[in-house]
Amino acid sequence: MRKGEMTRQAILDEAVRMARFSGLSGLTIGSLAAAADMSKSGLYAHFKSKEALQLACMERNGEQFIDEVIRPALAKPRGIARLQAIVEYWMQWYSHPGGCLFLASAAEFDDLPGPLHDLMVGQQRDMLDSLSRIAATAVGQGEFPEDTDVFQVAQEVFGILLSYNWMSRILSYPDAADRAWAAFNRVILSRTD
Repeated sequence: MRKGEMTRQAILDEAVRMARFSGLSGLTIGSLAAAADMSKSGLYAHFKSKEALQLACMERNGEQFIDEVIRPALAKPRGIARLQAIVEYWMQWYSHPGGCLFLASAAEFDDLPGPLHDLMVGQQRDMLDSLSRIAATAVGQGEFPEDTDVFQVAQEVFGILLSYNWMSRILSYPDAADRAWAAFNRVILSRTD
């Protein structure tokens, strides 16, 4: 990676960290320049507008999600073990200081048309698609029946993850993880009995 790319990535890592606390709307070239100890004009050279910065921030957040959740899960054996792994890594993802930027951006941009909305929707669809494909490996391994609706499995698991985030971060329930795993196990058992 070249120096310019490394600088841009470091800036975006800081942008993601900041946006987890302030949301994308609170992320500005000025606030990021101050946090990154750069001039506004220096930062502007990387991102020509607030929207370009926000888009790049969400793209970097997506890359981090792939590195921290998707790739480690794909390194696990196909099937239910991989599905369990993605849930485990995803729950760890939600524990980032400031929370999950995907969820924050969904709340900010769900009703606002434009590039940020489109990127957010695409990322959410990619997440569901990843869960569906991993559930399909459980079918391929003979762990789930051949007629399993893998998108339904993905939707149920995604719902468990969203609920876990709410119960653990917003409500601070100490047993949120135990309850999420109990729900996940019911999803698995309902297809393996």
